[in-house]
Amino acid sequence: MAPEGTNVLFDVWLVSKLATGVLDQALTPSGLTADEFGVYSVLTSTDTMTPTELARWLAAPPTTVSSYVKRFEARGHVQRERNPLDGRSFVLRLTPDGRRAHLEAGRAFLPVLEQVVAALGRTEPSVRRALAELRGALAETA
Repeated sequence: MAPEGTNVLFDVWLVSKLATGVLDQALTPSGLTADEFGVYSVLTSTDTMTPTELARWLAAPPTTVSSYVKRFEARGHVQRERNPLDGRSFVLRLTPDGRRAHLEAGRAFLPVLEQVVAALGRTEPSVRRALAELRGALAETA
């Protein structure tokens, strides 16, 4: 039961902070933070992606995406390539080292995911549906 005076957005913020903390701890040996693992996960969903597409996926400002890209490039995990559809822009691609880093972090992520899914039990699909509804409601508000 939620404490009196809270609301759905506050509850989501609390869950987000807790999830980030749990994942940061689990991912520490991989060298990636929870947020970085999330960004790498988005980048693994396609061969290349523009920074604008990544910002849309992350619901993040371009400056945040730029910061991630610079950090990942310095690690040798992301490379920029000229956009074949628009020579004035570029696309991002995870390098083989970036894909290996994501795979290693994934090995630390999966046991946490399995624990959460097990703890949710049969309610896991309905929780995911509720989160999708919430994501949609927030997108309409943005």
